[in-house]
Amino acid sequence: MADTIEYKCPACGGTLEFDGKTQKLKCIYCGTEVDPEEFESQHGSGVSAGFDNGVNGDAAQSDSGTPSFGGTDESGTQWQSMSQDGWSPSEVEGMKVYSCQSCGAQIVAEESTGATQCPYCGNNVVMTGAFAGDLKPDFIIPFQKDKKAAKEAYLQHLEGKSFLPGIFRNENHIDEIKGVYVPFWLFSGDAQVNYNGVGRRIKTWRQGNTEYTATELWQVERQGEAAFEYVPVNASSKMDDALMESIEPYDTKDMVPFKKAYLSGYLADRYDVDRNVSCQTAYSRMKNSTMSELHNTMAGYAGMEREAHNIAIKNSKYWYVLYPVWILNTTWRGEHYIFAMNGQTGKLVGDLPADSGSFWKYVGTRGAVLAAIAAAVIGFFF
Repeated sequence: MADTIEYKCPACGGTLEFDGKTQKLKCIYCGTEVDPEEFESQHGSGVSAGFDNGVNGDAAQSDSGTPSFGGTDESGTQWQSMSQDGWSPSEVEGMKVYSCQSCGAQIVAEESTGATQCPYCGNNVVMTGAFAGDLKPDFIIPFQKDKKAAKEAYLQHLEGKSFLPGIFRNENHIDEIKGVYVPFWLFSGDAQVNYNGVGRRIKTWRQGNTEYTATELWQVERQGEAAFEYVPVNASSKMDDALMESIEPYDTKDMVPFKKAYLSGYLADRYDVDRNVSCQTAYSRMKNSTMSELHNTMAGYAGMEREAHNIAIKNSKYWYVLYPVWILNTTWRGEHYIFAMNGQTGKLVGDLPADSGSFWKYVGTRGAVLAAIAAAVIGFFF
């Protein structure tokens, strides 16, 4: 889900929003700046908000109120959740759940917000009930690129696109860019691999008019370990995996313990991808990477036969985190177009259509000009 959080300025009572440039809360009226952690320690958590982590009965709540669960992949690896804290009832008081009737996305916002727009498809959302939260993110990478930077990157992306429909350059349209924190699972672990196979080496030579070929079979054994840290898996079904991978990587050195103050002025999507599916995705990435490195040690063989391997992940654990993304979506002639920018690095991707009407108008104009030039030349000689 996504939620909108409002913090009050201690100087004038205005709205504080997180500023990516200064990494502080900044009043939109008087310009007062406050450190997020300092603000929360002195003033509490601001207007209540929350994340609902109870997808498909996914999370179990312990008696102490701390979420306690893990995930399992096809190898039988038991992934340990490193999540520690849950939302308290007071933190989610006054929050409502809004649902997009078009794409199915769910948004969490203050009860006073009323109808708002879906960050993924732009359609209106309707209130569906009260919010109940249980799991907070462990870490967050705060926005470092503001909306102005997102607009500038988008306009730069449009440069040189002569036949682009006018809606894509419309200023009101560009103002619809939204800052959204996208949920991710980060997985870490140590892969231990045992490998057995038979390698083929082929020798060819000639003796007289006869060509000979000999095949040698070699027993190949390998053992090794590979350490993985913070392997990301997109936890939002509404954010396209290919789109997120296109704006990666995110640098986890900027990852900080989660504070709600970082969400001020932005939306935050909840995760809705089954945890066990995410564990399997992480295991597959670790497995493929490990096997790729392993095969790099087997140069000189024409091929491998009767391969057998076993990969186990030890010290396996994962965290729930939020990554910053600027999103702009639009619909043109029935087709949906979405642009995404990495809110940390500024990398932007997105597909653009070509307006055939503008193209043929351009061709017609150029044709008329060429015809006029040709007529003038003919008139000059004749």
